[in-house]
Amino acid sequence: MHNRREWMKRVIGMISAAWIGTAGLPQSASAADKVVVFAAASLKNALDAANAAWTKESGKEAVASYAASSALAKQIENGAPADIFISADGDWMDYVAKKGMIKEDTRANLLGNRIVLVTASDKAKQVGIKPGFDLSGLLGDGRLAMGEVKSVPAGKYGKAALEKLGAWTSVESKIAGVESVRAALALVSRGEAPYGIVYQTDAAADKGVAIVGTFPAESHPPIVYPIALLAGSRNADAVAYLEFLKSDKAAPFFTAQGFAILK
Repeated sequence: MHNRREWMKRVIGMISAAWIGTAGLPQSASAADKVVVFAAASLKNALDAANAAWTKESGKEAVASYAASSALAKQIENGAPADIFISADGDWMDYVAKKGMIKEDTRANLLGNRIVLVTASDKAKQVGIKPGFDLSGLLGDGRLAMGEVKSVPAGKYGKAALEKLGAWTSVESKIAGVESVRAALALVSRGEAPYGIVYQTDAAADKGVAIVGTFPAESHPPIVYPIALLAGSRNADAVAYLEFLKSDKAAPFFTAQGFAILK
């Protein structure tokens, strides 16, 4: 058991290190001329595509830093220079708002999502996710990869769903909690964990995993991605960029990844 714990620490540490590299501040010397976006890790594929479209349309550039919403909120609190924040839940946007660090009149609910159970593509077998389902039995001696349940939005949604369905107590000791939903996805994709709870949009972005079940929407709080302009932004293009993300022009990039557009 001791060896298993040490092994999981090493694996999670390697994945965390990989994500820290993408979650930091933009490194380009000309980054000050670009709109800087702090965005939940689950947005990467969709937002990269939307940013490319915005650049093509406007001639301006946006650079995104991706990480768990909790980590991004803390960076903002500590003075990290950014123009836009897109969180994977309302709690972390509220956290930043209570610090007086967003322009409240720009806040809007941008997207919706679902959480799903995933496993390796070559081992996929559908699971009936319903009250009393035996997730612990499915895991066996393995771990359930998911975001940290006290901080990462996907982890919080996942825990709420498991509690509602009566499965939390039996799997609590088997959780491999990581710092972002993409790190949880990587654990499953690499075969380091047999199952994971991620957003359906993340599962669609990795051919190494397959969705074997979708958690009922009523089993957890609504998954909402709020967006807001940060109070410290001095970039004249930031408002236009925010409006682009809220427009019909950007919507296809999000729906293509499985997000729901919230109006």
